[in-house]
Amino acid sequence: MKKARSTVAAYALAVLTRHPQAAAFISSSSFSTRVSLKMGKNPLVENDLPEPLLLGSGSFTRKLILSEMNIPYHKIVREIDERGLGDRSKDAPRDLVLMLAKAKMAHLVNEIQAGNCNDDLPSGFSSADEWVVLTGDQVVTHAGNILEKPDSVEQAKEFVSGYAKSPCSTVGSCVLAHLPSGIQVSGVDTATIHFKPTITGDIIDNLLKEDAPVLCCAGGLMIEHPLTRKHIDRIEGTEDSVMGLSKDLVTRLLGELKQKLIDNAK
Repeated sequence: MKKARSTVAAYALAVLTRHPQAAAFISSSSFSTRVSLKMGKNPLVENDLPEPLLLGSGSFTRKLILSEMNIPYHKIVREIDERGLGDRSKDAPRDLVLMLAKAKMAHLVNEIQAGNCNDDLPSGFSSADEWVVLTGDQVVTHAGNILEKPDSVEQAKEFVSGYAKSPCSTVGSCVLAHLPSGIQVSGVDTATIHFKPTITGDIIDNLLKEDAPVLCCAGGLMIEHPLTRKHIDRIEGTEDSVMGLSKDLVTRLLGELKQKLIDNAK
């Protein structure tokens, strides 16, 4: 059965369709602080891990998912040349997204440890403090091909038109690293989306008219938008996984990281 809309999806929809100008606010540190400090259990505290989490991603849906999980975070991103890594024609999707997330982590950790991120860290903190860092990557797979963010509107339309013929899947990775120990844990989660034959490439034009950032989404896929949702038959997996960050995976990895830190201290 199709999953019910989550708070994440509803909030993302409100931002995209009612307040497009809020995209810049979502990217700010003030937004991170405001929405992450709400009532509820904090998984970082439950696992005796430092907070806030350093989020090495600019994805607005990953931010909203962390907020829904009651995980306080602070965004700090250092870009890498993703297209220059891996071989999309040969690499298995799971291997590719894990390799890219680990490459993002290695670069970000190097920048933090070199002191190049001190001006971007939360006020009162420094690179010498204890941190948990999160990076991730996602691709869409369809008909045996790996689809990343579309290069153009026409390519996005081509991607979406194919979804009417056969289901597509999202493959997303998550890497957590503890600093200063350098201990890492990682994993991959997948979900499959079955669309109705009613979906066509024209949906891209309609999404762009509403300022939806389809060109920033792997495979041009935005299941949280009502223009897309009405064409979904069912989802095998979780909606948060499709949107870029599996809550179940993050929860499991936080527990694994805690255990590795305990074992390392023995």
